[in-house]
Amino acid sequence: MNYKLILSWPLITAFFLLSCSTPKLVNLDPVTVTENMPGSTVYRGSYTRKTDLINTRLDLSFDWDSAYVHGKATIQAKPYFYATDQLLLNANGFRIKNVSLVNNYDKKPLHYRYDGKILAITLDKVYNNDQSYTVFIDYVAMPNKLKIGEDISSSGDRGMYFINLDGKDKDKPKQIWTQGETECNSNWFPTINDTQEKMTQELNITVPNEFVSLSNGTLEFSSMNGDGTRTDSWRQEQPHSTYLTMLAVGNFTITKDKWRDKEVSYYTEPAFASTARLVFGNTPQMMEFFSVKLGVDYPWDKYSQIVVRDFVSGAMENTSATVFYEGLNMSEGEYIDQNQEDIISHELFHHWFGDLVTAESWANLPLNESFATYAEYLWNEFKYGREQADFKGFQDFSIYFGNKSKENVDVIRFDYADREHMFDEISYQKGGRIIHMLRNTVGDAAFFKALNLYLTRYAYKSAEIHDLRLVFEEVTGTDMNWFFNQWFLSSGHPVLNIQNTFDPERKEVSVTIRQNQDLSKTPLYRIPIAIDIYFNGKVERKEIVLDKQKQSFVFPVATLPDLVNVDAEKYILAEKSEVKNLQQNVFQYEHAPLFMDRLEAVIMFLQKKEESLAKRMLIEAFKDKSWVIRNTALMVLEYLSNEERTSVYGKIKELALKDDHSQVRASAVQILGKYYRSMDNRTVFAITANDKSLAVKKATNDALQK
Repeated sequence: MNYKLILSWPLITAFFLLSCSTPKLVNLDPVTVTENMPGSTVYRGSYTRKTDLINTRLDLSFDWDSAYVHGKATIQAKPYFYATDQLLLNANGFRIKNVSLVNNYDKKPLHYRYDGKILAITLDKVYNNDQSYTVFIDYVAMPNKLKIGEDISSSGDRGMYFINLDGKDKDKPKQIWTQGETECNSNWFPTINDTQEKMTQELNITVPNEFVSLSNGTLEFSSMNGDGTRTDSWRQEQPHSTYLTMLAVGNFTITKDKWRDKEVSYYTEPAFASTARLVFGNTPQMMEFFSVKLGVDYPWDKYSQIVVRDFVSGAMENTSATVFYEGLNMSEGEYIDQNQEDIISHELFHHWFGDLVTAESWANLPLNESFATYAEYLWNEFKYGREQADFKGFQDFSIYFGNKSKENVDVIRFDYADREHMFDEISYQKGGRIIHMLRNTVGDAAFFKALNLYLTRYAYKSAEIHDLRLVFEEVTGTDMNWFFNQWFLSSGHPVLNIQNTFDPERKEVSVTIRQNQDLSKTPLYRIPIAIDIYFNGKVERKEIVLDKQKQSFVFPVATLPDLVNVDAEKYILAEKSEVKNLQQNVFQYEHAPLFMDRLEAVIMFLQKKEESLAKRMLIEAFKDKSWVIRNTALMVLEYLSNEERTSVYGKIKELALKDDHSQVRASAVQILGKYYRSMDNRTVFAITANDKSLAVKKATNDALQK
């Protein structure tokens, strides 16, 4: 039967009970962004660098009634290259009180112009790029007064947020937190909005005594002010991009951990302190794994993770201080159902890809987000094995293919209409799958050596996609333009039609592959492919390179193959249609080695659900070693006759009571409540009602209500 795996979206959705980590894709207030006009020429390159920030010191206090930020900024800077007597700073919606040149302990007033967005300061003289100067700015920032559509694009762009500022919501704590990406930090301190702009920093944060604070770097000391407030002094000694500056204030309990000689801490609301180590406790192991795998130790002074209320995205990788949305406030039961390690590993990996080496422009954002998404695969592979990692990869694959509207946009996009458009399934999920293909193309040794060279060469700097390509070329000694051009610098994906035939007289199997994508919009791809041929109880692997619109590959075989498994490593990001009969899919399920081999076969069985063999195989898959496949196979219950359902009743009860994954137990309980209402399930439900999993408890309650 001719089938396409990607057409099975109802099947995929059915067992997608675990959410995918897509940290910046959340629902915000509606915002209208004008698209580029058809045929328009747009180029979103790197910003021109006129000034190099060296260090920023901020002395901050907060007016909770008005949600004002009272700030004093001391900025050390120098011309980037060309001599100048001007400093231009982004400062959105401020009240400027004073601008001065700092000379030792003296301050000399400086002339400035301010239009509500750009603070243009005239310096006391023309400075060369080997001369630094220090400017002092006394200001008030008013992020709550910024108007959507005029000062900011959406409510998610305020930069600083006062949560429950009047304290009237008794179910919500008072908090302050910031979110700088993309260019929102200039809503609470004067700076330069440019991913290339890196600086060291000092934040002196005055807070009520009952609150704790968090910022980048380390807490140097705290000073009691004698008026019910305290000033915490945080210092970040390594340079990082201005959008990564953060602070958070509130009533948090700090659970301390350790990685090597560095502090690791988890900031949670007091009610969730008891599960903080359960949720975040694998962080030190992640830090060790990534440090060893990349050959670059975690580069920052400490690592803190904080969970806040009403966060505007899923999480944000501020240097040494990641902020998470309140979904990370979890009970033990919630953790059992979804441990959130994908998002935790994603944000941690950013501390190499994004924080240590930063995309030099928003067009190059996949250098941050694609790698962080792929880190989720790496962590799953290390901690839980390739099967679970390949499921993670399949989730990313499915999210990308599930949105056809983004097929015709490049991964590295120099023509975006708005930089926020870069935070999508192209930069995240498609990009992560491209990184996986890059790994498979060059091999593990070259892949991780190239990543090490990239991180070492561009540490504390910014980079673009061509820098990554040149590193891979240096390591492998091969030209990699073909790979980067077709995957990173183009849109779309291959659409492959695969056919194979056996010639008994010549004892040959012929594999014909045609690329059917629209070549007016999408490249003709060069794709290295592994083909496994199974016959006479053995398997032979053939390596081919697909680089024409239609190609046939002929291989000698002694007899009719049991299976010809094209893309045997299951790593190609492509729509694939292929003719396989049911017996071949049974063989694939029973003999091919990978999770994706079995999942493809199980989806095929569901498509052939009317046939008794397909039903038998799905019932057999109730015992599969992968919880995903067990859960998917349970969908066959909808298509069984009453007699067939009765025959598997015992198996469903056993899954409900004994399966080691809560999602499978929950699915089995749902099935008992839907298809076996005439049976006496009281004993089962009495046990599942006390399951630690919230999903199982809910399924039990729903079943009892029917």
